[in-house]
Amino acid sequence: MDPDAVAKAFVEHYYTTFDANRAGLANLYQDGSMLTFEGQKIQGSQSIVAKLTSLPFQQCQHSITTVDCQPSGAGGMLVFVSGTLQLAGEQHALKFSQRTEFFIS
Repeated sequence: MDPDAVAKAFVEHYYTTFDANRAGLANLYQDGSMLTFEGQKIQGSQSIVAKLTSLPFQQCQHSITTVDCQPSGAGGMLVFVSGTLQLAGEQHALKFSQRTEFFIS
């Protein structure tokens, strides 16, 4: 299993789902999952999805610039993603970055 290929497939799935159906991200989070969004810490699948679905925009499109991954000490993968986020009706894209740790079972 190529870690870079796994990370890229995960990132593609995550952001495609985010852009089309944010509620569909629920199965990617667990009760112990934590999201920090603009300084606010949100824990648990239901709370995270509630936050993501309550964002003040309905349509968006992520464009991924970089995907960097490395093994984590806990047996998972750390993935750092950067790119832009284009909101519907907006002229300029927003830059974003996200660090994720995920585990393959």
